[in-house]
Amino acid sequence: MPKNLVIVESPAKAKTIEKFLGKEFQVESSFGHIADLPSKELGVDVENNFEPKYIVDKDKKPLVKKLKDLAKKAEVIWLASDEDREGEAISWHLAEELGLSNKNTKRIVFNSITKAAIQKAIENPRDINYNLVNAQQARRVLDRLVGYELSPVLWKKIKPGLSAGRVQSVAVRLIVEREREIEGFKPEASFRIKAEFKTQSGDSFSAKLNKTFASKKEAETFLNQNIGSDFSVANLDKKPAKKSPAPPFTTSTLQQEASRKLYFNVSRTMQVAQRLYEAGLITYMRTDSVNLSNEAINAAKEAIIENYGEKYSKVRNFKGKAKGAQEAHEAIRPTNMAMQSPSLERDQARLYELIWKRTLASQMSDAQLERTNVKIDASKHSEQFSANGEMVKFDGFLKVYLESTDDEDNTDEQDGLLPDMKVGDALSNVFISATERFTRPPYRYTEASLVKKLEELGIGRPSTYAPTISTIQNRGYVEKGTLEGTPRKYVELLLEKGAIKESNLTETVGSEKGKLVATDIGMVVNDFLVEHFSNVLDYNFTAKVEEDFDEIAAGDEDWQKVMKDFYKDFHPTVKDVEENADRASGERILGTDPKTGRQVSARLGRFGPMVQIGTSEEEEKPQFASLLPDQSINTISFEEAMELFELPRKLGVFEGEEVEANVGRYGPYVKFGKKFISLDKGESAFDVDMERAVELIKERQKADAPIAAYEGKDVTKGVGRFGPFLKWDGMFINVNKKYDFDNLSQEDIEELIEAKKKKEAEKVVREWAEEEIRIEKARWGRHNIIKGKIKVEISKDVDPNALSLDEVKALIEQKTPKKRKTKAKTKK
Repeated sequence: MPKNLVIVESPAKAKTIEKFLGKEFQVESSFGHIADLPSKELGVDVENNFEPKYIVDKDKKPLVKKLKDLAKKAEVIWLASDEDREGEAISWHLAEELGLSNKNTKRIVFNSITKAAIQKAIENPRDINYNLVNAQQARRVLDRLVGYELSPVLWKKIKPGLSAGRVQSVAVRLIVEREREIEGFKPEASFRIKAEFKTQSGDSFSAKLNKTFASKKEAETFLNQNIGSDFSVANLDKKPAKKSPAPPFTTSTLQQEASRKLYFNVSRTMQVAQRLYEAGLITYMRTDSVNLSNEAINAAKEAIIENYGEKYSKVRNFKGKAKGAQEAHEAIRPTNMAMQSPSLERDQARLYELIWKRTLASQMSDAQLERTNVKIDASKHSEQFSANGEMVKFDGFLKVYLESTDDEDNTDEQDGLLPDMKVGDALSNVFISATERFTRPPYRYTEASLVKKLEELGIGRPSTYAPTISTIQNRGYVEKGTLEGTPRKYVELLLEKGAIKESNLTETVGSEKGKLVATDIGMVVNDFLVEHFSNVLDYNFTAKVEEDFDEIAAGDEDWQKVMKDFYKDFHPTVKDVEENADRASGERILGTDPKTGRQVSARLGRFGPMVQIGTSEEEEKPQFASLLPDQSINTISFEEAMELFELPRKLGVFEGEEVEANVGRYGPYVKFGKKFISLDKGESAFDVDMERAVELIKERQKADAPIAAYEGKDVTKGVGRFGPFLKWDGMFINVNKKYDFDNLSQEDIEELIEAKKKKEAEKVVREWAEEEIRIEKARWGRHNIIKGKIKVEISKDVDPNALSLDEVKALIEQKTPKKRKTKAKTKK
């Protein structure tokens, strides 16, 4: 038995660490937290100084038992979870739940999984840092209080099943406020002037006028002033300039650059980075530090000199914003700068290369530039054209890497290298254009730009960005925009060869693919929370809470005092709102129904956004119609609302069954008897006619017709949400890629059915007839113990084939008394 037991939080991390430690070390994984607040109750004793009630989930109990047994046999236990607050809390829970002694328990941390880093950590162990533990507890408890107290208010006042969160709700607020800015934006048109000139040697370049014209008439007047005009170089200004590299990556900047350059969403970036870290290839990926260790700086310097030469090297020490007690000490960087392209799967290779280039570039020389500005005079008016150029004299860090930006309308971009000119040179004009351009509304957030905004406001920390953005989308408060954009006409005037030509052109505006858009439910929930819980959703308050957590981590603040200060005002507000606030639905009155004279409105209902004719106060019941997927209660017009009441549309009768068109949860469809047939993308329930409906019905009938028979029973096929399938004898059989689904032979069909029958027969892993207990394999690879109506899920860490009958009975008994107690209480 090894003398040393090392416990980490991830199996992948355990696997990497095992390579660097000898036979006297056994490395095990806790699979994250082994203890947490209960999922179905508050789990915080607010009357007893906010004491958390930590429990070990039933799935983790066999694992805890295993770790406890191993710890008893080991001479030294090394707690090696991550170096941040979450990692510290994991180590603390391990020490508590395993009953570890201070005498033989050591806490070690490292920000990279390399042999040198781990050896150094083992040589420099420390105790558990309870300040970091308390900071993690404070976040967990505060977020639990907010979520568990606010969510029931939302169920009561808006819609069942809703939830709220401290950071998530603030993120939604940012997106909703941006949406309102966009809705209220009125575009203003102006005409921008651009010209193309040629030098005496025949080289062309572009220039622009540094002013715009408010109307087509003014723009046309200006163009007319240029007819017959002579042009010359009035001023030529050349200045040396330099460009410096960006610092190495933090969590936030990595997420932003991976979005811009690799098109990764925030969660994907963090998942890939996690794998790179656990493989020992990069340092810890949750950090807000831009600092590099001396070892990393020297390694980067060596790599730069070896690859590019001495003149490309410049040692730099970056300093980020001080955040008090942030525990991460180094930026995200490769652990081995000499390794430029390790053999990895595609996503990992691309992200690794991005990190390698950014780190290397941060230690490289400035790019030396020459910026040129040329002013051009016209003989017939006093306005000057301007041309900007930029020439790279020495590329420096640009040889490796240039940071991207989120600016989608960068009109100040340099025009590249300008041809040789000198003051007084005559220029010939090729053309001058006046193009109508419209002011743009603020841009909707992407995942990356939202992370940037949260960081600027001091909301959240490196570990919270990805889960926050995932959560607000999973809750349905925010979704990724899918709009292709709408056409908009604009005018262009072109002066060429002494004549002005006018063109009416079209551009696409409002494309929202991939942008974060607030949904109707997100807006209603946000407005309700802002109205009644403005303190919790205040940006400054949320940032101040993060600072409180930092002070707790530094040992300068008591976490339970922070909870008291928050809860003394928060809880009474919750109770007041629960008892006195009106229900919220985001109702918008659209007009009056011309047939009945009743009010027409759009609002959020129990089953989602809808329009209604009438009110609940009237004797006659209101009429309801659900909104289409691309409609919103904030923007739907009266005409669009009234159209919805035309559904379902009766199209006719086919084969004795009525056919109608309607819109449902999954989009527009045709109903034929009891069958629902989705329309193709781009088709509308308002436009589909009987001819098209019959075409769709016939296609479905053909698809549903039996393709074969087996054992006297029909076999049909279809495609569902999990892919292609066969249906036989009430059984659904998935068809994998091994088979040609469009050309299945009788032999293929029989093989698939027999394989499914065999699988069903093997479903019962073990059965004790005398006890009527059986173990069945569940859908996701786990197993359940079944006895009558009792079902007990077996932890994924337990081998069901190794369970004895007594162990099975014990598991059933653990569940049965709980049910009896509940019934007894009810009767009493």
